[in-house]
Amino acid sequence: MRKPIAVRSLYGHVMHELGQRIVSGKVKPGEVLPREETLAESLQVSRTALREALKVLSAKGLIESRTGVGARVLEKRHWNQLDADVLAWRCASMPTDDFVDKLVEMREVIEPAAAASAARRRTTEQLAAIDTAYRAMDAAQTLDEWTAADLQFHDAVLHATGNELLQSLFSVIETALGTFFTLSARTASTFK
Repeated sequence: MRKPIAVRSLYGHVMHELGQRIVSGKVKPGEVLPREETLAESLQVSRTALREALKVLSAKGLIESRTGVGARVLEKRHWNQLDADVLAWRCASMPTDDFVDKLVEMREVIEPAAAASAARRRTTEQLAAIDTAYRAMDAAQTLDEWTAADLQFHDAVLHATGNELLQSLFSVIETALGTFFTLSARTASTFK
């Protein structure tokens, strides 16, 4: 599964730090990041590590770099909203009601069609995997157990569609769905 870039390298650490600042709104769209040498010094990294991080953030649609201007934060509409890191940063900055509403809307669009496709195409083994995940949700005793089982259930349904694009979609939005399921369960009187 596609996971957010681990903060294991220096450039990964810088990318993570700057990405969180941008997605959380600490650095607003339209703002120009400090000059390269100033930013590298404030983050205590080399300019090489900073440049690598900026390239990744540019590929995610968060910034654009221009010679003579520097790196400018782009409007949200340019961000790759389904990028695993962008989703993780958005979820980490406490999802707003608006973001949760958008996740619900996305689920309402995708899940019925995916379930119908899975019902038509599933194998016996895939049906068993869906049933196992459903039973795990029913048997869950903790919020973490329920969330893990719910994610397993959705993964099993999408896998049963036989559509690799839908399967890839799950791995991309797993972080957001996990956060949504946790929030949903916390607001429900019971998560069972």
